[in-house]
Amino acid sequence: MKKKETLKFDTDIYNTIRKNIKKYRKLKGITAMELSEMVDLSHDFIRQIESEKTAYNFSVDTFYKISVALGVKLDDLIKKQK
Repeated sequence: MKKKETLKFDTDIYNTIRKNIKKYRKLKGITAMELSEMVDLSHDFIRQIESEKTAYNFSVDTFYKISVALGVKLDDLIKKQK
């Protein structure tokens, strides 16, 4: 009988995504304001998403739009940084 594999979940997934959005935005060389215009969201909203001080959740739709605007896969945005 096979032993069940224990799944490991990122218990801090929103912070992982926040950090990656900020990382890929900076790598692309765009400001939070430019990103907000690309995805048709307010600048404040983008700043809140990227802020570790604000426990703000966002929709899958927003997550998808940001990944498209940054030119990265959704998988890249959920990968834990080392």
